[in-house]
Amino acid sequence: MSNTHPLKNQIARLIGEALETVAPDAAISLEIERPKNPAHGDFSSNAAMLLARPLKRNPRELAQRILDELPESPLIARAEIAGAGFINFHLAPAAWHSLVPQIRAAGAAFGHGDAGAGHRMLVEFVSANPTGPLHVGHGRQAALGDALCNLYAAQGWEVYREFYYNDAGAQIATLANSVQARARGLKPGDSEWPEPAYNGDYIADIAADFLAGKTVKSDDREFTASGRVDDSDSIRQFAVAYLRHEQDLDLQAFAVRFDNYYLESSLYTSGRVEATVQKLIDAGKTYEQDDALWLRTTDYGDDKDRVMKKSDGTYTYFVPDVAYHIAKWERGYERAINIQGTDHHGTIARVRAGLQAANVGISEGYPDYLMHTMVRVMRGGQEVKISKRAGSYVTLRDLIEWTSKDAVRFFLLSRKADTEYIFDVDLALAKNNDNPVYYVQYAHARICRVFEEWGGVPGVLDGADLAPLTAQHERVLLQRLAEYPETVAAAACELAPHLLVHYLRLLAGDFHAWYNAEKFLVDDTPTRHARLSLADATRIAIVNGLALLGVSAPEKM
Repeated sequence: MSNTHPLKNQIARLIGEALETVAPDAAISLEIERPKNPAHGDFSSNAAMLLARPLKRNPRELAQRILDELPESPLIARAEIAGAGFINFHLAPAAWHSLVPQIRAAGAAFGHGDAGAGHRMLVEFVSANPTGPLHVGHGRQAALGDALCNLYAAQGWEVYREFYYNDAGAQIATLANSVQARARGLKPGDSEWPEPAYNGDYIADIAADFLAGKTVKSDDREFTASGRVDDSDSIRQFAVAYLRHEQDLDLQAFAVRFDNYYLESSLYTSGRVEATVQKLIDAGKTYEQDDALWLRTTDYGDDKDRVMKKSDGTYTYFVPDVAYHIAKWERGYERAINIQGTDHHGTIARVRAGLQAANVGISEGYPDYLMHTMVRVMRGGQEVKISKRAGSYVTLRDLIEWTSKDAVRFFLLSRKADTEYIFDVDLALAKNNDNPVYYVQYAHARICRVFEEWGGVPGVLDGADLAPLTAQHERVLLQRLAEYPETVAAAACELAPHLLVHYLRLLAGDFHAWYNAEKFLVDDTPTRHARLSLADATRIAIVNGLALLGVSAPEKM
């Protein structure tokens, strides 16, 4: 299947054939658009206007020449010149009807393309240090990352999903100190309770299991507790493994998977950080000042140079980031996408500057970033800010348990990533048309119920005469279905899964309007089969679109 509009492609091909006679040496990028006013046709082209200046011709005269040379096609009912030289195309009903058998034949492949075939991409997302349960912001990141992976895979890319985290450093030391204090019988508020510390109930759970000498296993590590309260290293390793396991459970509940877990600490133990620093020194992009080593990031558009190595000999946090991205490139990922919170926005310029300064052949603009804002949660008309388990924030698990995996995914993907989002728990639970995920899933369930009531074999619809599809609601639905492949492509290209969410809501609305206006199981067999065929094509688009978002399509609701 193509990842562009099937009818736009055919019109572009017809115009291209006409231009071989009218302007054989002209090089233009054909733009086929949908007119805002339906009275102006189904599609419009500005080819004549683009050619007018280089050919020194009147655009309306050129438009007429193009029409004169346009090959005859059963898809076009008529074509006419409008305005300064636009060519408007009115399609024959058969053109729209032709989409239905194409969609039904493609099935699960409808909307998929091969634009990324032969290319490899790494998407890094969630990447939460194991210091506590995943919060709602991590949930938004998980939904975005998983949807983008699905969208790019649908475009033919080989997609690798990676989770990057640190099992050492200040945050992990605070975690270990907190667990050790709990293991010694202390609790938040006690005079000897450490500061800083993690205060959630989960710290007590970790301490209890540590003292019991339990073994915990996550997707990337396994550790058995020594049970000795003075064994700080065992406490640290056990706590990290415990919380990585907890993260795994959260991600499993959210139906998110990863191909690899990459440790920041491995960049040091493998020598990658030191090697990266040496590359930057050898490239002449560093200098020493105030007993620190600086990188000339201003050479690459940053607002000021950045410290790489502090006077105490430790590296600033962006240095391992540069080493990590060189590793991504060296592993053969020509494109990398990082999904991070907007609080990390400052790292973009310095990481890209470091990659260019290292002079290892990485293309400019590598990696791509998708930045997202945090999520506020409303329940019963009040904002929810604290989870008893986490201590200071609402967890992803809370949200899934209060609503559902499908609702959380659909809601968190429904807005542009960098816009603030308010998650309304009560709305997510509503079983009415105000709930957007219910509205889309209900459209699918309605179609399934129609087919169940029909009781026929879907194969008999193959080759059905679609001429009875003459109602305005049917025309609107056919036009919407034609937009699905390019919507999927745009959602991937623009790193914007919300475009697909918006499309599915429109598609569901078009279907519900048709369902309420027409009977499907009428006595007239051609009409019945035509409407069932269109309903089946709609079902396929809904199922495919929801699958890309990681949302189910229930047959009964």
